[in-house]
Amino acid sequence: MDYKLPSRVENSNKSTYGRVLNIAGSDYMPGAAYLSSVSALKMGCGYCFLCSTERVIDAVAAQTQNVVFVPHSNLLQALYPADVVSFGCGLSQAAFAKDIFAQVLDSISVNIPLIVDADGLNIISENPDMFISKGLLSVVFTPHPLEAARLLDCSLEEVLADIKLSAKKISEKYNCITVLKTHRTVVVSPDGRIYENTTGNNAMAKAGSGDVLCGMISGLAAQGMDLFEASSLAVYLHGLSGDLAAEKLTAYSVMAEDLISFIPNAVKLYLNNN
Repeated sequence: MDYKLPSRVENSNKSTYGRVLNIAGSDYMPGAAYLSSVSALKMGCGYCFLCSTERVIDAVAAQTQNVVFVPHSNLLQALYPADVVSFGCGLSQAAFAKDIFAQVLDSISVNIPLIVDADGLNIISENPDMFISKGLLSVVFTPHPLEAARLLDCSLEEVLADIKLSAKKISEKYNCITVLKTHRTVVVSPDGRIYENTTGNNAMAKAGSGDVLCGMISGLAAQGMDLFEASSLAVYLHGLSGDLAAEKLTAYSVMAEDLISFIPNAVKLYLNNN
């Protein structure tokens, strides 16, 4: 892995490093909203706006003062200045979530990076044409194998039989970069680029780990990185954070929020080696 992290310059301000609009969380899954928002900031973006329910906003506000909050009623006002949009972490598949996704697809510029995770992927798998017909050009899907099977309308066994081929099929079908998450995550772009990750361990098999990865990809993309490189580097650093956390805490005791705590250590190690 030799991709360069986004440059940091002295003559800069928070707008220099991009705005993430994170549409995430539901009343019974506020943690996903927190994890995906804070991890974006830990990767260096200047702003993270969390668009969610009032209950989620209250819960996340009690944990951090670093996120800007946007109620669902103000979604479109927050969408237009965003440099990247992430959608789906802990959102649920309720009617309100589908309505919000429809608003995003109708309003987002075709060139603005869109990172789709979790329930966003499940909503798409129910109606693929809803997404495909929009012709978006800068999209990342981050499925685990079961979500990949839904997106391809095939069995889980077929996905697991050939992870790389399954990722290629998703990229071809949806014209997206696919981050297919397994113990050796694969990143595939529609133009044929492939990255197979070498970091990470079983300590990361915990709820919320994928939310952290989604935020890390968004945070790098907001700073202007090539979307395939941002996805691949985020996957590498995510796994490296897990390796460092497991070394310190043991594989049994690492939680998703611990991955966020070790992002700075992973970034520092990566910078020292590149």
